Order: sequence, then structure tokens, then C-alpha cells
Amino acid sequence: MDAKLQEIIGLDEAHFMNTFGKRTPVSFVSGQGSTLTDTAGKTYLDLIGGIAVNVLGHAHPRLVRAISEQAARLIHCSNLYYIENQARLAARLAAISGLDRVFFSNSGAEANEAAFKLARGYFHKKGTPRAKIVSATQSFHGRTMATVTATGQSRFSAPFGPLPPGFVHVPFNDVEALRAEVDTDTCAVVMELIQGESGIWPATPAYAEAVAARCRET
Repeated sequence: MDAKLQEIIGLDEAHFMNTFGKRTPVSFVSGQGSTLTDTAGKTYLDLIGGIAVNVLGHAHPRLVRAISEQAARLIHCSNLYYIENQARLAARLAAISGLDRVFFSNSGAEANEAAFKLARGYFHKKGTPRAKIVSATQSFHGRTMATVTATGQSRFSAPFGPLPPGFVHVPFNDVEALRAEVDTDTCAVVMELIQGESGIWPATPAYAEAVAARCRET
């Protein structure tokens, strides 16, 4: 282990709150495309991509240029004001998805939190409140209080009880269990088409279709 890496690890372990458990003793200093370079000058092929974030690779010239040009003009002005590029991106995403509106978030957990609030808020506004949110065993939906409760793995949520009420888990790919649990008290079903935290577990076509059908029925 080189001296630079030792210094980084020492600072990290002394001051950074690690939420990822034991980490690989390597620190990257640069990247180009799918190639990463560590503190010792060793190169690696990046097969993680920032956990599905760096889809353009590292140091893509167009992305670097866009970030640099924007930083030279404005960093952030708050959603108290209208933001041109935000509005244009929302319009493009809406056109691609076939939906009407876009909610920008900082993480998957924040996106799921917003979805839970929107689902419950929708039925509250209709005057027919519903609170139950159904998810699957083996799932992973985030580390905030609501999303860790929706996560179907108790090893993530056990230390943080009491957990928010209204969340129920059903066995993944069990159509009958799903149909029995999703009822007129249910405001949302949250699911992953491919569960990735507990392995690689794809939803069967029959299960995915059953989720959509049951949501329409109720």
C-alpha cells in the first residue's frame, strides 16, 4: 500500500461516517472512459460505473465542457426561480417517457420518498385516504426511514425501529400473495423489475403483469 493511500484511509477512518461497510483499499485519482487510475498509478477497468451513474464514462469531453461552461455562468439559484435548462430537460424527459411532469431528485431513496408521498397525497386529495405501500421480500429501496422500511430485508431496518407504519412485504414473484395483499387500502406497489441488492433476481413476466393488473383493479 502506497503512502498516499495510507494517508487517505487514515483520514477517512478517523472522520468519515462510512455507510458501505468494509471497502476495497484503493483510491482513484483519475479516469478516462472506462479506465481508472489509482494513487499508485495502477489502472483498472471500471465495471461499476459509480453504481449505474457514470454511463458516459469518466472525463467525457462533452460532459466536461458542459459542466465547466455552466459553472462559469451559474451554480445554483434555487427552485424559487425559473431555471431554463431545468425546464428544457424536464420537457425532453416528459416527451421520452410519455408522462407529463418530472420530479428531479438527488438519489433513488429521495425519488422513492417522493413517490410514497405522492401516492398517499393523491388519495388524501380525492377524499379516500389510503396508506398501505406494498413491496417485495429481498428488495432494496433506500436507506431513509421510509425507504428502509419498504426494503424487504430486515438486516437493513432492524436497528432503526420503531419503523413507519403502513408498509407490507410479499414474497417476490408470488402472484397470489401479491393479489391477496394489494387491496382498497393500498396506495402504491413499489417493485424492482430486477432485484440487485440480494443477488440478481428478475421479476417473471407473469408477476410484473399481475402487479400492473392488480393496481388497475384496486
